[in-house]
Amino acid sequence: MFQLEPRPQASRWWSLASPVLALLVTVLIGIALFAILDKDPWRGLQMFFYEPIKSSYAWGELMVKATPLLLIALGLAVCFRSNIWNIGAEGQYIIGAVFAGGVALTADANTGPWIMAAVLLAGVLGGMVWAGITALLRDRFNANEILVSLMLVYVAVQILNYLVYGPWKDPMGFNFPQTKTFEAATQVPRLMRGSRMNMGLILALLGSGLLWLYLFRTLGGFAQQVGGLAPAAARYAGFSSRKALWVALLLSGGTAGLAGALEVAGPIGQLTPYVPAGYGFAAIIVAFVGRLHPVGMVFSAILMSMFYIGGELAQSRMGLPKSITGVFQGLLLFALLACDTLIQYRVVRKRRVGAAS
Repeated sequence: MFQLEPRPQASRWWSLASPVLALLVTVLIGIALFAILDKDPWRGLQMFFYEPIKSSYAWGELMVKATPLLLIALGLAVCFRSNIWNIGAEGQYIIGAVFAGGVALTADANTGPWIMAAVLLAGVLGGMVWAGITALLRDRFNANEILVSLMLVYVAVQILNYLVYGPWKDPMGFNFPQTKTFEAATQVPRLMRGSRMNMGLILALLGSGLLWLYLFRTLGGFAQQVGGLAPAAARYAGFSSRKALWVALLLSGGTAGLAGALEVAGPIGQLTPYVPAGYGFAAIIVAFVGRLHPVGMVFSAILMSMFYIGGELAQSRMGLPKSITGVFQGLLLFALLACDTLIQYRVVRKRRVGAAS
């Protein structure tokens, strides 16, 4: 029999190298998976790790996927560092898209470019309102934020469906459940011709820098982290746990809502039932693979977007199921958890009682 025994001190080097090792383990398991499915493993790896970066257009599409993942992960990192488990960023992303879409639908051909800022601010507000419900229930009734935030995802999906199948449905849309295409004034400017990459990428990178400053160079960021690591010490120092709760959830909801606004005012250009793309759940993996650090999450967002694009290519070119994307995301998360466990603990043989005597 074997058991886990805590290590006297975890290796700092392996703590940093763990995501790379987890990626390597994911690749090895992926090779075995392709072989079991009777697919060429080398071609399968090309779909995930070469095709998404082989050209400038491919890089543009990669950044389109990475932008919402990074934005949502930045907000989630504040929550997780504060020991607040916001699992419902997907719902906040959806409501942010709904709020942004509502403002975008008010525009017409004569609306000025100022409407774009209003669309993005509406998305931020929508995400904050949805996250605020979780904060309120946790603050006033001590409700579990994991369950509340997760259940609100399904409520958000139903709100979106009601709107696109009902009052916001495009009367000229051949009965498809979608709003009309947003006016050009509401759409996020693109960064280069021939690519869908837009200004959202700049906002995400700017947010990463601002988060680094907040977490590591301000008293407020220090208070958030102390509250997560040592609640008793935070209370002794006079840091408010209620304030930490509201700041973390509102900030997380705001970034998720901004991601939703950028998505519907950018690549999608309208509200449809397919706005929920799982970004809110995938961003949890992005946050932890990036070690909850603003710089690390930039690279992990790019990696996760490679999984998204690779999964789509593997589906269309190799006949693999759509779920292959989720399989690789899950493999990466479990590999990371396994590596982190072995960093904190070591496997030892459990001695029998008789032998010990």
